[in-house]
Amino acid sequence: MSQSRIEKAVQALAEPIAEELNYELVDLEFKKESGSWYLRFYIDKPGGITLDDCQIFSERISDKLDETDPIPHRYYLEVSSPGLDRPLKRDKDFVRFKGRKVHVKLYKAVNGMKNYYGELIGLEEGKVVIRDKDQIHAFPRQDIAVVRLVIDI
Repeated sequence: MSQSRIEKAVQALAEPIAEELNYELVDLEFKKESGSWYLRFYIDKPGGITLDDCQIFSERISDKLDETDPIPHRYYLEVSSPGLDRPLKRDKDFVRFKGRKVHVKLYKAVNGMKNYYGELIGLEEGKVVIRDKDQIHAFPRQDIAVVRLVIDI
């Protein structure tokens, strides 16, 4: 089974568990690092995620993964908070974080730049729209490597 198929199968198992626990499944990744496979879940909830929340989710998803066995080889399971600089991936993220400062990283340079920072205006017709000072930028989602919240200190 391919890496993306495994991620989709695991996401289908994880979403109902997250919803039942009133958590948001922000992201998951299944990747090989230094010769070992890692399955990482990033969860959140209003007020933030605690270590106890991570443990509860880890136990529940671990039981479900053992039951269904969607991954044919050995891997490490990790559960954590997405962090203050969380990625924005789903349509609802672009609504929820409208007005916040974001970093948009592109696959290919536009006007000689791959990194843009600005206020998130939203998602319009499949494009992420930000305002940088007095300039508006709109980037097609397929051209974006990642959109992350910026931590203002």
